[in-house]
Amino acid sequence: MLNRYPLWKYLLILIVLLVGLVYSLPNLFPEDPAIQISSERGDATVDERQLESIQASLNDAGIEIKNIERSQTSTLLRLRTPDAQLAARDRVAAMLGEEYVVALNLAESTPEWLQSLSASPMTLGLDLRGGVHFLLEVDMAAAVSQRLEVNASAMRELLRDERIRYRDTEIDDRTLTLSFTDAEDRDTARSLISREFPDFQYENQGDGRGAALAMTLTDQAVNEIQDYAINQNLTTLRNRVNELGVAEPLVQRQGPDRIVVELPGVQDTAEAKRIVGATANLEFRLEARPDTPDSETESFPFRNQPSRSADLMRDVIITGDQVSNANRSFDENGRPQVNIDLDGTGGTLMNRATRTNIGRNMAVVYIEHKTRDSVEMVDGEETVVRDAYTERGIISLATIQSALGNSFRITGLDSPTEAAELSLLLRSGSLAAPIYFVQERTIGPSLGAENIERGVMSVQIGLLLVVLFMLIRYKVFGIFANLALALNLTLLVAAMSLLGATLTLPGIAGIVLTLGMAVDANVLIFERIREELRTGLSVQQAIHAGYERAFTSIVDANITTLLVAVILFSIGTGPVKGFAVTLSLGILTSLFTALVVTRAMVNLAYGGKPVKKLWI
Repeated sequence: MLNRYPLWKYLLILIVLLVGLVYSLPNLFPEDPAIQISSERGDATVDERQLESIQASLNDAGIEIKNIERSQTSTLLRLRTPDAQLAARDRVAAMLGEEYVVALNLAESTPEWLQSLSASPMTLGLDLRGGVHFLLEVDMAAAVSQRLEVNASAMRELLRDERIRYRDTEIDDRTLTLSFTDAEDRDTARSLISREFPDFQYENQGDGRGAALAMTLTDQAVNEIQDYAINQNLTTLRNRVNELGVAEPLVQRQGPDRIVVELPGVQDTAEAKRIVGATANLEFRLEARPDTPDSETESFPFRNQPSRSADLMRDVIITGDQVSNANRSFDENGRPQVNIDLDGTGGTLMNRATRTNIGRNMAVVYIEHKTRDSVEMVDGEETVVRDAYTERGIISLATIQSALGNSFRITGLDSPTEAAELSLLLRSGSLAAPIYFVQERTIGPSLGAENIERGVMSVQIGLLLVVLFMLIRYKVFGIFANLALALNLTLLVAAMSLLGATLTLPGIAGIVLTLGMAVDANVLIFERIREELRTGLSVQQAIHAGYERAFTSIVDANITTLLVAVILFSIGTGPVKGFAVTLSLGILTSLFTALVVTRAMVNLAYGGKPVKKLWI
């Protein structure tokens, strides 16, 4: 019989629509602005007396608390407005002191029954939710210099193994120079080193006691080092951002030496900047023996005692690059420490260095790259000049009791916070080159709320215009199309929520475009039905022919648009991807609602019934 669906198909459509409704509902419950209170060590929370004092203080300041949630490790205070967050955070932090951490937060307000179904709202992008935008610059000169330092250490070890005497090493720009006692040692060293290090151009300098070997990196080697530096920094920054727990962050390369980082929803910008921009790394070195030549040693101060220093070997055993995992913990005396696991290469190097030096001291050197900004007059104009410098300090100097392997611990840290940050930086990987902040922009929650309001208004206006047009043009069939349009929007929101897609302003534009395109299929079908009626077909035959004959045109048109959306997603970035995601999902939901849902409604209304006239 024409225009009749079997029962299973109606039930399938109903199930899909119910699932879409359930998983779109969380978007009706926006996140609450909140502050989260936890202890510095993360193992306690505020007591009842402190909590009462906090409530009284916030009430006196006119800050209304919506709800209080307590757990074993933290206390969450939900507030009414975003404007109250900063004031509440500052007030509570001043009351509790340094023993507690008071952080800004956005707490989900989705009902528990929806959370039990793993239903959650859409993730909002930087332009809607607010957050921070960083533009970072990679220090390419430092990348080359660091690679030369590593090569110099390897060359010195090679020469010592072959018992070739050398006097000193010097690094200048992209050139590494080794000094020797005579030309014979220099020539022997050149023959040996050139086989192991092919990325240099070699040049003999001087003679006799002034004999030296100058090694300059080739242009190709420099380019490879710089590409590796920015790619490694991209990987490290992505790992750090993931540790921050930011939903849908953006970390991408911009130009030859810059990186863009966008963190939607981040409100504690100081914390984000400290973690993202941290350039800390570790070096493990043996303490120099009294008879070690000065050319093979360096002196470093202790990080927490600048007046105290120690002489260390210039050669590095391992660096933070060989760390595969790091976690904060506390020793038997309650002092913070970092437990470290090394990769295979790092474990081998550490074991080789420590098994032959039992009883000797080994130091952990903390390295941090920083900048100073100063204002200078250049051509009569004030110009900010950035001066890069590096701080190195010993955080631990301990005696090697036995041969170390892949796992050990670092002690001597000042606070649990320092231990937590150090473990985070080591877990995420060290930077291949220092990075500096070139630009920092903060988008506040108020701007995000305004963008959301305007975006929602644009969807409402677009929806209203389409609804009015369909009602006027197609009457009863226009009602079917409008119901399908509402269901289409519900399914689109549900799909984005289930997939964890990020909604941005361009994404909202994609939704508005989807609403306009969604009725195209219905227009084609309805116009086809009109044509079939004009040719003299019966009502049932005209409805059947209208859907059947318009099917191919509708699918072809939407597939070509879907291909364009896929291409935009694959080659686009940020906002373009947001637009492509909503457009792609909108096309799929539009095809379902136009070809299946409206057909089901038409079948229920007219299928198998003696209808003489259609209101279309």
